[in-house]
Amino acid sequence: MVSKVPSDIEIAQAAKMKPVMEIAQGLGLLEDEVELYGKYKAKISLNAYKRLKDKPDGKLILVTAINPTPAGEGKTTTSVGLTDGLAKLGKKVIVALREPSLGPSFGVKGGAAGGGYAQVVPMEDINLHFTGDIHAVTYAHNLLAAMLDNSLQQGNPLNIDPRQVVFRRVIDLNDRALRKVIIGLGGKSEGVPRETGFDISVASEIMACLCLASDLMDLKARFARIVVAYTYDGKPVTAADLEAQGAMALLMKDAIKPNLVQTLENTPAFIHGGPFANIAHGCNSISATKMALKLADYVVTEAGFGADLGAEKFYDLKCRFAGFAPSAAVIVATVRALKMHGGVPKNELVGENMDALAKGFENLEKHIENMKKFGVPAVVAINAFPTDTENELNFLYDKIKAAGAEVALSKVWALGGEGGKELAEKVLATIESKPSNFKVLYETDQPIKAKIEKICTEIYGADGVNFSPEAEKAIEKYTELGYGNLPICMAKTQYSLSDDMSKLGRPKNFKITVREVRLSAGAGFLVCITGALMTMPGLPKRPAACVIDIDEDGTIKGLF
Repeated sequence: MVSKVPSDIEIAQAAKMKPVMEIAQGLGLLEDEVELYGKYKAKISLNAYKRLKDKPDGKLILVTAINPTPAGEGKTTTSVGLTDGLAKLGKKVIVALREPSLGPSFGVKGGAAGGGYAQVVPMEDINLHFTGDIHAVTYAHNLLAAMLDNSLQQGNPLNIDPRQVVFRRVIDLNDRALRKVIIGLGGKSEGVPRETGFDISVASEIMACLCLASDLMDLKARFARIVVAYTYDGKPVTAADLEAQGAMALLMKDAIKPNLVQTLENTPAFIHGGPFANIAHGCNSISATKMALKLADYVVTEAGFGADLGAEKFYDLKCRFAGFAPSAAVIVATVRALKMHGGVPKNELVGENMDALAKGFENLEKHIENMKKFGVPAVVAINAFPTDTENELNFLYDKIKAAGAEVALSKVWALGGEGGKELAEKVLATIESKPSNFKVLYETDQPIKAKIEKICTEIYGADGVNFSPEAEKAIEKYTELGYGNLPICMAKTQYSLSDDMSKLGRPKNFKITVREVRLSAGAGFLVCITGALMTMPGLPKRPAACVIDIDEDGTIKGLF
């Protein structure tokens, strides 16, 4: 009789963790640079980076993926397993990941700490309140929103046009009822009535600022530049005009410090910052990655969703701002997911289907092509499933090599670091034999439309871009106001290379529709919203929260 495979949370709860101070000391951190949050979590003082800043950087490895499907790809699982695999080969390595948002954890997506025997722990803490970073983002954001509405109430000294307030509120839950709200009802003393709404906290510009700031003073300067509204004569009103940046930075004084935890195999892990990848820039913090590069010879990080979203933003935003030059990219794929991209329904994925696999491979092939555009050598990690056949795997190996990438079978979900050694060896060999010639896709001094069109045609494979009248007007305004030289953060469905989530594989003969362009002056980019994408997700018919529970002993159940 086959024994039941434990759930992710059962595996995590059985982990033999080391005290986090021991993990920190193994990295060469000093005791006064480690701020403990209990026994197994810590924040690392930014003073550690100041001490280490003259050390040479380690090698940076990006883990990305094909466009995600309900069949599952296992990007975070692969990131963790690759890290443990490198550690098993005797390398000094750190994995640097994003913090999960509470909204999806209680909605449909589940947790974001890896899976099987390739996880970061303590899993429950990471997927819940962790060290309070996202709460700090929420409160710093909503403090600015409150000060804005208070300025309107107190005589409107900044001459703000209430119809041109662009700064909404946030909450870290999936709550569609808050997408559009009217505030200030109830009479003169209750505020100025106006229409607004909520976004999810991880889509906040505050989160983007946190993840792109180099230190606390840089974060405060970014806060000061945030545009919250416009005056009656069209001039931007910033957080600095409201004198809010100091108090906001105070609320973020601990949140800016990277969080240190560990994998199931006691390999160091920085989990810090959590912007969504479909509606924000989808990478962990620059401060955590910078710190990791000084402490380890190899740093494994990831970018959210498929490479069309996560990797493009990692390169064109995070690497551009921080000056990073990644040494290699790992593209995660599964036979199952590729067959879905080839048109097979989720309930029919078990049987061998070479035609569907061949058609679905076109999605992976496009992502391999895109890595070449950035000059980064690619390794494809085939995340193994028991239903994979030898014919299917051999077919993929041949196609991947013909497309110009290396390939390795990853068995990290079942075997942890031992199952990641083949992938780790292939990544190390690629770094040694194929030097990275990293370059960004576009220069920021190009016109706004040209930058958007470059991403859409080169990375997505679109024939062109349609701009709504609202987007046209916004682009003209931002150019006139001096924001035309900012890079672009595309907000697009993760499920397709196009802006239509139903178009799987490698769509052709399509255009991208940009319906809205938002300014994130503090973060330092323009957000282009495509299709019907929402910045506040909703809950499914039966949310994950329905099965999440805790017993009298404090044991958490049902969390992924």
